[in-house]
Amino acid sequence: MPNPELMPIGVFARRSGLTSSALRFYADSGLLSPAETDPVSGYRYYSAGQVARAAVLRQLREIAMPLAAVEAVLDAGADEASRLVDGHVAKVVGDAAAARQKAAFIKSALGEVPSQPIAVLKGPVLADAVEQVLTATAREPGMPVLAGLRIEAGHDAVTLTATDRYRLSTRTLVPAGPPEQTWAGTVDGDELRAAVSEIRRSTLVRLEALPHGIWLRVTGREDRHCRLLPEEFPDHRLMLASLRAVTTRVTVSKEPFLRALEEHPGELVALYVATDGMTVRSADDEYPGTMLPATSTGPALRIWFELTTLYPAVSTAIGPDVMFDLRGHDQPVTIRSADRGDLTTLAMPVKPVRSI
Repeated sequence: MPNPELMPIGVFARRSGLTSSALRFYADSGLLSPAETDPVSGYRYYSAGQVARAAVLRQLREIAMPLAAVEAVLDAGADEASRLVDGHVAKVVGDAAAARQKAAFIKSALGEVPSQPIAVLKGPVLADAVEQVLTATAREPGMPVLAGLRIEAGHDAVTLTATDRYRLSTRTLVPAGPPEQTWAGTVDGDELRAAVSEIRRSTLVRLEALPHGIWLRVTGREDRHCRLLPEEFPDHRLMLASLRAVTTRVTVSKEPFLRALEEHPGELVALYVATDGMTVRSADDEYPGTMLPATSTGPALRIWFELTTLYPAVSTAIGPDVMFDLRGHDQPVTIRSADRGDLTTLAMPVKPVRSI
């Protein structure tokens, strides 16, 4: 007669989310042995204390973890188990990226429309530009295009653009030769990030377009394929064209400004721009703030930002100095290098905590 505190396999299956056949398999594999087995009927019984282990086992198998790795996770401490799960996920992601690359080669071999040359760019420059501009992307289930990077090849330049609707970053690159044709498409941001290391190590990178993707042809290395996103990219040109005239312009050293942001205690940052410099303060004025030397023209201005919006926009700026073009406390701010204008970021301020 089994212990009355134990539950039969069918009940345990319902509580754990595993089927009875799966439980038998895991018992035979040594991963989840029953608490008791009837010596006559062979029927298996489980304890309530085994439900948690069974649930974790099920979840690990749902992410396609091999049995040996599952056993290691179940028997490990919390830190080691977390490391093992992260390692498995990294392998799955890497395998998926490799499979996607191989699929692209296979489709080309099966007679897909030949790729069309777009432009040739310097690899290290393109890699830096991709990393800089992609800081303005966002993961939003309703708008997957916000995670992409817009590439536009004109007659004399290639422009990269990304936006999360609170920031817009754009950088213009001069190709190694005139672009072969005009072209525009929105490329999957994650796949571009994965390709950056290969791009950076290649002197030149040839961009070639397919109906549903682009090839990044790199010298002496494996070519990389990135998918195009089908959704329509936000009309960033309309936003740029509708910007008001700049009223206040201020230039500040990048590194001290970033340090001030890093030391800032709150989520909101207030910038006070005056003729004698710029002060980084808390939005409620409780934080004493950091006064930074700056060169400014135009009227004094107070403006407020989310720290998560402002910091990436400044950190990716090129060169030692950053220029802010201000149009009012409620208007988009243009952030760019003081000596090079090929990387530009627009950042949206937030409403002030109190009236000004």
